[in-house]
Amino acid sequence: MAVMEKLTSQDAIALENQYGAHNYHPLPVVLSRGEGVFMWDVEGKKYYDFLSAYSAVNQGHCNPRIVGAMVEQAKKLTLTSRAFYNDMLGVFEKYASEYFGFDKLLPMNTGAEGVETAIKICRKWAYEKKGIPEHEAKIIVCENNFHGRTTTIISFSNDEDARKNFGPYTPGFIKIPYNDIEALKTALKSEKNIAGFLVEPIQGEAGVNVPDEGFLTKAKEACTAHEVLFIADEIQTGIARTGKLLAVDHENVKPDMLILGKALSGGVYPVSAVLADDDIMNVIKPGQHGSTFGGNPVAAAVAMEALEVVKDENLAERAETLGQLFREELNNYIENSTIVKLVRGKGLLNAIIINDSPESSTAWDICMALKENGLLAKPTHGNIIRFAPPLVMTRDQLLDCVNIITKTLKTFEK
Repeated sequence: MAVMEKLTSQDAIALENQYGAHNYHPLPVVLSRGEGVFMWDVEGKKYYDFLSAYSAVNQGHCNPRIVGAMVEQAKKLTLTSRAFYNDMLGVFEKYASEYFGFDKLLPMNTGAEGVETAIKICRKWAYEKKGIPEHEAKIIVCENNFHGRTTTIISFSNDEDARKNFGPYTPGFIKIPYNDIEALKTALKSEKNIAGFLVEPIQGEAGVNVPDEGFLTKAKEACTAHEVLFIADEIQTGIARTGKLLAVDHENVKPDMLILGKALSGGVYPVSAVLADDDIMNVIKPGQHGSTFGGNPVAAAVAMEALEVVKDENLAERAETLGQLFREELNNYIENSTIVKLVRGKGLLNAIIINDSPESSTAWDICMALKENGLLAKPTHGNIIRFAPPLVMTRDQLLDCVNIITKTLKTFEK
């Protein structure tokens, strides 16, 4: 392939607009390099990354250990499909199962595939173990959830951009308000044939909605009482992001099924997984679920090294400490602010609520100004800005970022 001519930002954006489907609305910055907590655009400008590819890059951009594991494995064997065994998959399955405390792991590639996999396992378990009549299993989900954008998943979303004109929708889901234990208990008592409760321990895409303390504990207890599987979607909240290895660890809750993705590979390669104990996972038999790339040797090598980095560098503890500092500093600013109403989050998954309507452009405008000042973040749900830097960030770097954020916000004060 001929060496590409160096593109300007304008050139790169024009190419995507002309030849790519318009399924995203990115901030107008064209990135060409990343290292640790920083990224550089094609013109060479340096930015702090405060999104971490939606928490996929917890271990920092181009982490040398993870990239090294990928390169070394790619030199030996990249793909066999699951038609044959390979010498990496079983090692990874054992490593990750023990790492998270489950009997078995089913490997996939993307987060949405992980959710779809969990739904299939839950339904099959319901028919074969719980005795629910076939085709009648129901799964409880929460309003304002984000579990992906496949046809099944958008069927239980209330995001009209994700849903409209993509029907007919998949049945079998009951929506309740998030963080409403009484609504969950009512649904469990009043609805027939409930198989599972699928929940994000913290709703990330919805604006970092943190449930009340005790909600997850009570939810797991209610599910157990009704023989319903508690399924934790930790694709965004897992792998040390919230100050614990898993967000459910804040309440010492062990889910019946755990869904992982994103930082499971440190953002280097698509890897996702569903973990469960034998009484649940063993309902899956040969030919009933699979993926050509799921469980490939490169994914296995990458994921193991990504998890080793989390452990060796104490990233959960660092996220906890830096997250508290971030919220303290932002709360100090908010005391005298008219533009920011609230900061919320756990660990280094945080968001600020802009004092303007979700229909306004204020949050977007603030993110554009942050970009000009050397920090990249993105709005969600109109008037919310999510802040989620790589967990390898230092205290001095975090304080530098707080300074950039507060100086930028000051220019928007009324």
